[in-house]
Amino acid sequence: MPDVETLYDVCATDFIPPGQGVSFRLGTVEMAVFLSREGRFFAIENRCPHRQGPLSEGIVGGGKVVCPLHSHKFDLQTGEGSEKPECVKSFPLEIKGGRILVAVRE
Repeated sequence: MPDVETLYDVCATDFIPPGQGVSFRLGTVEMAVFLSREGRFFAIENRCPHRQGPLSEGIVGGGKVVCPLHSHKFDLQTGEGSEKPECVKSFPLEIKGGRILVAVRE
């Protein structure tokens, strides 16, 4: 069965406070959507591969989120982790009419 990409309407842009993340379950994917203090939105998998820490509860800054359990860092744009070869998936998103839309391939 081929992968299917679904575009989800996640939430209003003003639902996510600057410098924070919020977790969502979209289909089979648990993700975190972040709003950087610079005003950019990002979407990555919510669970740290090290100990499954909830990245949505991590500290956001400098284009990264820090896992609240063991301080592993993940790039908000690419999902690349500071501990090789750890990384999380990143998801494309767009803003339309004040809504955050995230594309998920399942």
